[in-house]
Amino acid sequence: MQNKKRNLKPWQFKLHQIIFESDTLAGKVFDILLLVFILLSIIVVMLESIPSLTDDFGFNYTPLFITVEWFFTIVFTIEYLARILSINKPLKYIFSFYGIIDLLSILPTYLGLFISNDTNSLMVIRSLRLMRVFRILKLGKFIKESKILVDSIKASRHKIFVFLLSILTLVIILGTIMYMIETEKNSDFTSIPRSIYWAIVTLTTVGYGDIAPVTSIGQFIASIVMILGYAIIAVPTGMVTAQMIKSDSKSISNKSCSNCSKEGHDSDAKFCKFCGESI
Repeated sequence: MQNKKRNLKPWQFKLHQIIFESDTLAGKVFDILLLVFILLSIIVVMLESIPSLTDDFGFNYTPLFITVEWFFTIVFTIEYLARILSINKPLKYIFSFYGIIDLLSILPTYLGLFISNDTNSLMVIRSLRLMRVFRILKLGKFIKESKILVDSIKASRHKIFVFLLSILTLVIILGTIMYMIETEKNSDFTSIPRSIYWAIVTLTTVGYGDIAPVTSIGQFIASIVMILGYAIIAVPTGMVTAQMIKSDSKSISNKSCSNCSKEGHDSDAKFCKFCGESI
């Protein structure tokens, strides 16, 4: 499948500036309105899951929820189509992360029209409608700092992977040791996987308390693991923070490329660093 490039007409270029950029007044108004619609639609999804709205007040809110939901679905559908119309390579947006999220935010409502209203189908419809919470991921495009965070995590991914691998090795060893120590004392350490679960909960300082060592040696090891947990938490935080400081020192504009819709260009950039198109 070829991703054909098309030349934008003046109205499409203007639409691109409004939708993908926030330098203009129209762009800022569009972003704010869309942000409000996303938040309100998520609130509606949450309210729909509260049975007491019908039981306690004696009023069936379902028709109201359906009407409001269709309003938001139509708004997000128009937004989705407008984004496709306002870029040179529509397929790049359609198959991008935010393109898929935008599609998931409207698809469940439309799919509900093609499923029959028997008992099993109602469960499917409910599951599909819950997918509308993906709209919260649409918020990321409005937060400039989110790109810095994502880029920092990407830059630190190899270090984080090594760190997680080390933690995995550590909890396996600790879990196995605790199983060997506690298994003969009729404790809750009934298997190595269950002991590894205890090691993870303890090392992450969650401490559910559903499993606890009963021997003196086991309690001593548990104390070391608890203290070790506080030290380990700072490691990935330091990795990402250091990278964020490095990324934040660069001046980034909020302009979006009309060809590939990518953002994150330097403030003095004249061409897109992803596709080479003039910006």
